[in-house]
Amino acid sequence: MRIRSLAIRLAATLAILLPVTAQAQDKPVQLKLAHWLPPSHPLHPAFEAWGKSLQQASGGSITFAMFPAQQLGKAFDHYDMARDGIADFTYINPGYQPGRFPIIAAGELPFIMKDGKGGSQALDAWYRKYAAAEMKDVKFCLGFVHDPGAIHSRNKKVSVPEDIKGMKIRPAQATMASFVTMLGGTNVQAGAPEVRDILEKGVADAVTFPWGSIPLFGIDKVVKYHLDAPLYVSTFAWIMNKPRYDGMSAKQKSAIDSHCTNDWVLKITGPWADFEDSGRAKIRAMAGHEVYSITPQQLALWRKAAEPLEAAWADGVRKAGADPVVAMKEFKDSIAKYNAAY
Repeated sequence: MRIRSLAIRLAATLAILLPVTAQAQDKPVQLKLAHWLPPSHPLHPAFEAWGKSLQQASGGSITFAMFPAQQLGKAFDHYDMARDGIADFTYINPGYQPGRFPIIAAGELPFIMKDGKGGSQALDAWYRKYAAAEMKDVKFCLGFVHDPGAIHSRNKKVSVPEDIKGMKIRPAQATMASFVTMLGGTNVQAGAPEVRDILEKGVADAVTFPWGSIPLFGIDKVVKYHLDAPLYVSTFAWIMNKPRYDGMSAKQKSAIDSHCTNDWVLKITGPWADFEDSGRAKIRAMAGHEVYSITPQQLALWRKAAEPLEAAWADGVRKAGADPVVAMKEFKDSIAKYNAAY
């Protein structure tokens, strides 16, 4: 009986210790986190805070190394970098690759959102059900937008759609590129870090850009006129290499999943939204800059001119196998839920 009692106690002790042992045996993983922004951008410390929280949630078995400023590849390449394992997590702008991600491009349509915080949560909550198919090569973690951007130009004010005719404009994303073409302008493609250079050299006359990033990227040195209207937002995603995720332990996967939530969207994008929004006042206070509004009549002209963009978006969604009517209703409902509708 005594031997049996000892065996029972030993079995109970092992049952208690096994989970601890399994946790301790989680294979250490160091993740490469890559983005194409300068370290001075508000997203950089936000991504670092995300990584530190993930490390803590994993019990220290997950660590990370950050690679900002296009160190591992150009801005346009970051989706493929995550897919191919060049980096484990990457920050992407789907609009940098026209036609590749037609569903999420709903977020690029003009005059649809009024702020970056609610807009980010709305986009993320809506897009999750579509991400598994549209971004099937990677693990989707988070989706978000920046605070609404505008047109910033060098030599003339842009107040109505017809002002675009003949201009060379660097668009923020694919939908803005289509809009420029529709209005008789010419697109000049460049990642955000290259924008000042193409404006300075006269390769482009104007840029669509969020407000706070104008001085951050030095673009305030080469533009003068700023349209004060929420013309557009760009969509972004934080994505992960699938094989890397699949090779992790259950506890590590759980830690990753707990950091790929709508709550984390606001934690990451909130400081960025505040930063971009504050840029308007900074530029307004700069000598040699003119920040100007448009009338309700001018806004109506912009909205009318933009109508074909939604039709084109719907065609792309149908080709991708989704229902654009349903997708757009869901998206607008999500925007309304988070009080971000313009």
